[in-house]
Amino acid sequence: MGWVMMIGLALLTGIGLWFFLRKDKGALQFAAAAILVALAGYAWQGRPELAGAPKAKPEHQEVPDSQFAQMRGDMLGRFDRASMWLTMAEGFQRRGDTQTGVEIVQAGLRDSPNDPDLWVGLGNALVVHGGGMMNPAAQYAFQRAQAIAPQHPGPRFFYGLALAQGGHFDEAERIWRALLAEAPAGAPYRAAIEERLQALDAARASGEIPSPPAQMPSAAAPPAAAAPATR
Repeated sequence: MGWVMMIGLALLTGIGLWFFLRKDKGALQFAAAAILVALAGYAWQGRPELAGAPKAKPEHQEVPDSQFAQMRGDMLGRFDRASMWLTMAEGFQRRGDTQTGVEIVQAGLRDSPNDPDLWVGLGNALVVHGGGMMNPAAQYAFQRAQAIAPQHPGPRFFYGLALAQGGHFDEAERIWRALLAEAPAGAPYRAAIEERLQALDAARASGEIPSPPAQMPSAAAPPAAAAPATR
């Protein structure tokens, strides 16, 4: 049965190629040779009598891009060296291999230890690796990014985003409101902050998340933490 199907497919392929290549004898001869090589390979290694074997599920399941991956180009930049490392890390995160995603960003930091974008990326990668929850190593990474670039909005914005994703909505709001108060009137990132504050207000109004305390203290930098550890 396997040979019948193989020969049938070879004939159908040959007829289809002949229809398009009949005016070019050289191309037609090349196509015929390719079909013969395929038949020879099947005759050599084909085992149609073997029973089918189900393929094992992949170790990692594909996951959608994080909000950091979707927004970092607008907030941090797209075409620098940090972006190259972060793009590679996000490729592994998308396949569910979050550990390798962390290790790639760490490799980038060994190459550029004072790049704030990579420290922000490491914080996000550690949060993703931790199932979306903030952890001391991620806090340390966000803090390092802010210490290196204290005037850049990216470290605080993405720190707030990581907090919100982990359910720490009040802390995220404090950070975003302070950042919004400092932002120049024409800053392009104001819209992103306002959009997330409005989403928090809407979620509270609908009862999806609890209301904040009556008085909220002023926002502070991410707290100090121990050096990052991935395992």
